[in-house]
Amino acid sequence: MTVIRILHSEACMAEGADWLARHEPRFAEALALCGPPPLRRRGDGFEALVSAIVSQQVSVASARAIKARLDAAGLATPADFAAASDETLRAAGLSRQKARYVRALAEARIDFAALRDAPEAQILDTLTAVPGIGRWTAEIYTMFSLGRADVFAPNDLALQEAARLLFDLPDRPREALMRRMAEAWTPWRTVAAGMLWHYYHHVKSREGVT
Repeated sequence: MTVIRILHSEACMAEGADWLARHEPRFAEALALCGPPPLRRRGDGFEALVSAIVSQQVSVASARAIKARLDAAGLATPADFAAASDETLRAAGLSRQKARYVRALAEARIDFAALRDAPEAQILDTLTAVPGIGRWTAEIYTMFSLGRADVFAPNDLALQEAARLLFDLPDRPREALMRRMAEAWTPWRTVAAGMLWHYYHHVKSREGVT
């Protein structure tokens, strides 16, 4: 039976970072420079995925404003969104496409509690079956909302750029190469992603880029 490792504390992140540093000299460099990455846990369930959909292709400030309007309109549960009219959703700031996505999510009847103990492949298949939820969103949900320790998002542009910088690559590695690179970071691929993001923000902050 496969043991599912969950990241639930900063100590877990430090353990994973130490393992990665012992197995990959470039991660040892990143750890010495930046320290272990922070734990980035967030809530799971329907609301978390609504927030993910709302956040697509808009700024953080815009996403927060739309989420606040949805809350003010009393839109919180799957039943709320399934019953809401297009006009109500548009008035809260959702585009026609995003309104369709959140309504599809509401009607999908996902058993979010069951996903907490499900295999990663089942989680990804369940979530990506919903319109508007791609593999990147499903992987990020699995990493941060479910706290899985061994998940990676190889199509994330910041991860790709961080890998280029840390591993001194001539070009930004594409998804297929990133996925192959991450195989060596099992069973701590989520922590590896955290270290890459942490390193990326450290480098960019030194360059004056936020």
